[in-house]
Amino acid sequence: MRLIVVGSGIVGASCAYAASSLGAEVVLVDAALPGRATAAGAGIICPWSAQVADPAWCALAYAAAREYPALTAGLAAAGETDVSYRQVGALALAGHGEDPEQLRRALLARRAAAPEIGEVTELSGAEAQRLFPPLRADAAAVHIGGAARVDGRKLAAALTRAAIRQGAVVRDGQARLAAGRGRVAGVHLGAELIEGDAVIAATGAWTRSFLRETGLEVPVEAQRGQIIHISLDGVDTSRWPVVLPAASGHYLLAFDGGRIVAGATREPGSGLDYRITPAGLAEVLGEALAVAPGLADGTYLETRVGFRPAGPGIRPLLGPVPGLDGLVIATGLGASGLTIGPLAGSLAAQAALGLASAIDLEPYAPLSGQSAGW
Repeated sequence: MRLIVVGSGIVGASCAYAASSLGAEVVLVDAALPGRATAAGAGIICPWSAQVADPAWCALAYAAAREYPALTAGLAAAGETDVSYRQVGALALAGHGEDPEQLRRALLARRAAAPEIGEVTELSGAEAQRLFPPLRADAAAVHIGGAARVDGRKLAAALTRAAIRQGAVVRDGQARLAAGRGRVAGVHLGAELIEGDAVIAATGAWTRSFLRETGLEVPVEAQRGQIIHISLDGVDTSRWPVVLPAASGHYLLAFDGGRIVAGATREPGSGLDYRITPAGLAEVLGEALAVAPGLADGTYLETRVGFRPAGPGIRPLLGPVPGLDGLVIATGLGASGLTIGPLAGSLAAQAALGLASAIDLEPYAPLSGQSAGW
């Protein structure tokens, strides 16, 4: 069976890797458009701290976090050892007037459904600062032992290389869906028709334009995020935890080599406007320095811009399309792309290949009540 995957971000690369592992003939097509979410995303894997009550989202996000160690072990066995995944824990900072013990109890209540959350302990400001030295000394926190981080660029590249070693072929260019008589035929790449038995649209914020000719209206919009990278020269940051300030939606995390990531803006209605703005820089730096004033003397490295594919709700848009056999959509992950993306890609590959899934995709149906107009 030939499967065409459009989009090589974290979802598409995971699709290609999973499908080629299952013996499918895979063609991975990508236009390398600026603003891909995977290339800019922070890579925080701590879904248990999200203030989300939706059971379908929680089930998928918790399962995705649970799968990460097995995924990275499989990649390591295939020779891909540098994906930057590391369990470093997270500090959920208590907000003004918030009781850290109440936050700790809320997290512990989720551990029954997600034992991988690990140890959950209350820390004083001084204890939290010892783990992430730039923090304010009075930043009381709850430590979440099972939290992790990953570099999306490295992980997507590793998944793609592993897929290629399993026979996948990568093609560059802007794909257009080829379909008719109620089923997909493949994709057009320039004047060439690449035929396929199934197509997975892992097209992120560009999903609307990719599917426009089908008459389908996919409820996904681009949400711009601006994210800043800072260097702390000569500092070993490799084991520093993720920092999750209360309520603001901003965060800090560290990678090897003294690199600190501070993010991020959430700009609905931005469209595909690939710009760094003074307002975005001011927001991100203001939030970062408010909780971690010790970053003020760091070296500014870069600002990345990514377009989160935001659906109408918290749930991803994932599954087959009614009335257009062979088309599977995998998008709408919003801010949880690097958490859910690998599992979403694997589930999309299974759906496209007609295989049973351990997770029911019905709650994530991408086009409820719609059928293709072909």
